[in-house]
Amino acid sequence: MAAKIIPFTAKYASAFKNLNIAWLEKYFYVEPKDEELLSNCENAILGIGGYIFLAEYQKKIVGCFSFIPHKKDNFELGKMAIAEPYQGLKIGQQLITFALNFAKQQKWKTITLYSSTKLPTALHIYRKYGFKEIPLEKELPYARSDVKMELQLLYPR
Repeated sequence: MAAKIIPFTAKYASAFKNLNIAWLEKYFYVEPKDEELLSNCENAILGIGGYIFLAEYQKKIVGCFSFIPHKKDNFELGKMAIAEPYQGLKIGQQLITFALNFAKQQKWKTITLYSSTKLPTALHIYRKYGFKEIPLEKELPYARSDVKMELQLLYPR
């Protein structure tokens, strides 16, 4: 049974935050930038032209991701999380497929993301979908980030 991907509404704010806090606390810690984005996602993500989507599976919100605008036609794929009991069901891959299709519909040029070598499964999935490693900048948004990846889309404007 596939998950249903739905757009964010205010009633999902706590689910979005809790899904992300869970993985952050398991592998890292919640950084100030995380707190800013997760505690006020409606202003910090949606309010600046971003998007949040959630995965609903068996009537529960079990996954999520966001797109945060960086430059014209360039968005950061971030805040992707799958609740631990639902990992391994390919919900993460379903979210990425949805995200890439959404980006193509929007005719964006590139998608970037930050990750960590402590998350080899995530890195494997990103590579599988065509993301390539690119150099990290000096001022990183997260201390945990030691990998930056980019996917070039085929829609130059």
